[in-house]
Amino acid sequence: MSPAVTVRVAEDPADREACFAVRKEVFVAEQGVPPEIECDAYDEGAVHVLAVREDGLPLGTGRLLHGEAAAAKTGGDPAVGSLGRLAVTKEARGLGVGAALVRAVEDAARVRGLTAVDLHAQTHALGFYERLGYQAYGPEFPDAGIPHRAMRRDLTQ
Repeated sequence: MSPAVTVRVAEDPADREACFAVRKEVFVAEQGVPPEIECDAYDEGAVHVLAVREDGLPLGTGRLLHGEAAAAKTGGDPAVGSLGRLAVTKEARGLGVGAALVRAVEDAARVRGLTAVDLHAQTHALGFYERLGYQAYGPEFPDAGIPHRAMRRDLTQ
C-alpha cells in the first residue's frame, strides 16, 4: 500500500459520511445494490474504518459489528465480530487498500476482546480473503442478488 494512504477508525461525522459515500459508489452505483438495503440499522452502532489518500480523498471503507449486532451473522457467539461493507474505489483497487482495511477491522475487533471475525464474502473475492487468513464455511448463498460465502478468521493465532 502506498505510504500516502492512511486507514483510521471513522469517529467524526465527516469520516462516517465519507464511508457511506464510498459504499454508495461501489455497492449502489457499480454493483446495483438497492440503496434502501445498502445502509441498515447496524450502521449506527458499528465501528467504521476509512482509508484516505494524503489529500483526504476517500479510497475505501469497512465496518465491524460486535456484540448483539453481530450475533445473527456469526452464529450467536459473542466473541466473534462481523466484518462487512468492505468497499474500495475503482482507482484504489490493487494498491493494498482492501487488505489494510481488513487489518484495521481486525485490530478494532481485538481492542473489543473478540477472538474471531466472520464475514460474508462475494464469491469473486474468496481468494482475497483466503490470502488474509480467512477460511470459507457453509454453502454459497445470495445477498442482494450476489453470490456469497461465509468465512472466518481466528484472531488468537
